[in-house]
Amino acid sequence: MTNSPDFGMALGRLLDGRGVGVQHLADLAGVTADEIRAVLARETPGEGLLRRLATALGFHAVDLFVLAGVEVPADLAPLDAAAASWVPNIVMDAVHLPSAGRRELLQIIRSLPREERRSRFAPEKPAPLADSPGGRLIRMCRYRNLKWSGLAHILAVVTPTYLSTSTYGVISDGHKELTPRLVTDFAAILGIEARELAALTGVFLPETPEPAAPEAVDAAALLWEVRCLSATQAQHVAELADSMRGDSRTEYRLNLPAW
Repeated sequence: MTNSPDFGMALGRLLDGRGVGVQHLADLAGVTADEIRAVLARETPGEGLLRRLATALGFHAVDLFVLAGVEVPADLAPLDAAAASWVPNIVMDAVHLPSAGRRELLQIIRSLPREERRSRFAPEKPAPLADSPGGRLIRMCRYRNLKWSGLAHILAVVTPTYLSTSTYGVISDGHKELTPRLVTDFAAILGIEARELAALTGVFLPETPEPAAPEAVDAAALLWEVRCLSATQAQHVAELADSMRGDSRTEYRLNLPAW
């Protein structure tokens, strides 16, 4: 990835929305105010600064690396790219479970032993993703081990958005602009507050969105946790989620407000 020149602008919009000043953020991150000002002035932040900013701002570090256009360190990547085949199954079965079942599944995933990384995670398709707001959101999903097809299926289940797999390819290429609806839906599965993701992507939300539905919140948590699983572990979790869901196979969509 190449550095994103508008990351400083995005960070500035985020701080304005939170009412946080440069010195306060610097104190939270344990860095100097000049380092923060340099980023706001479009200087590319280094790895150490991005990790500190993520902690101070309450974001997953990998998301800030993607938004800043900085190469994601290996330790922040999903464990096993092959596990992506099972991710949509896990989430789509899980959101059909009652809240107690979703919590149980999440606890099981967190209790699994962490296996060693056996290969480098390579999330990109042959052509690099566009350095655009849409391309960055797709890349953030890829670092949750979620490909276009899985993204299409999950968003169709937990949000009002129903788009084809190829449409997400167009978004990733930067040929389709992000709408307020898309930003709100991406925010739900990324586990980021919609207004803050809008600030980070430069998309104006015409009204304050409703909070994400509980199923969407749990889907975001599951997506984050299953990225730590090997393909074998993910397959076992997918089979477990399927068995927990049982014979309930009715169509299910959350009725979130449309723009």
